[in-house]
Amino acid sequence: MNNSQQRGTTGRSQVRRAELIAIGRKLFADTSYDALSMDDIAKHAGVAKGLIYYYFKSKRGYYLAIVEDSVAELVARAAGESEQPNAQRVRTTIDGYLHYAEHHQAAYRTIVTGGVGSDSEVLAIRDAVREELIATIAEGAYGRREIPPIARLALVGWLAGVEGSTLDWIGPADAPAPAAVDAEAGAAGHPGHPGRPDHPDRAEFGALLVRTLRATLTVIEEFVPECPAPPVPEEDLVPVTGSP
Repeated sequence: MNNSQQRGTTGRSQVRRAELIAIGRKLFADTSYDALSMDDIAKHAGVAKGLIYYYFKSKRGYYLAIVEDSVAELVARAAGESEQPNAQRVRTTIDGYLHYAEHHQAAYRTIVTGGVGSDSEVLAIRDAVREELIATIAEGAYGRREIPPIARLALVGWLAGVEGSTLDWIGPADAPAPAAVDAEAGAAGHPGHPGRPDHPDRAEFGALLVRTLRATLTVIEEFVPECPAPPVPEEDLVPVTGSP
């Protein structure tokens, strides 16, 4: 087989693998890990079971590949545009994070809660994404990814709060799927979270998280003067709800 043929084969394999992961993300979003057998997965995917074993070795390997793919998408969306000014990049990171949680709720729950029981490999993936998100926030706030331990601890605490409040914001796993936001309601101001009208929409919730992050950065500066809190943009000084 010549080099061009090998590249073609590799390209097709990558596409096929990606297709199987996309199918698996939908399956595990609707059905628990234990309830899905490899026969079920192959039937839904419309492929021979051996093909899934070929790419992923086992159901566990398939599941871990799906989690890793979800994590990669979450990190990529949260990272946003690296060329943006630092203050804007922080807001973009938070909005990208919430956008992912809102539109990929099952995957988000898996990433944050550690997946199946206390699966050590899934927990390791979760910890890795947390470290990447903290580094992304640090880079947006300070222009560097490496920060003193006490500053990192403060950001870890902030992110833990973000995870808990975001899980509450998207609702439990058996909550109705988000509906499309009514255009007229959206034009009126805050339409509320799709599917959860008693909760704020993504813009308002994101603004809340930005404010709490700025408070955390201010506290960090008190403990670590070499990590000064970034200047607050004028738009962040305007009350979100119109109240003082």
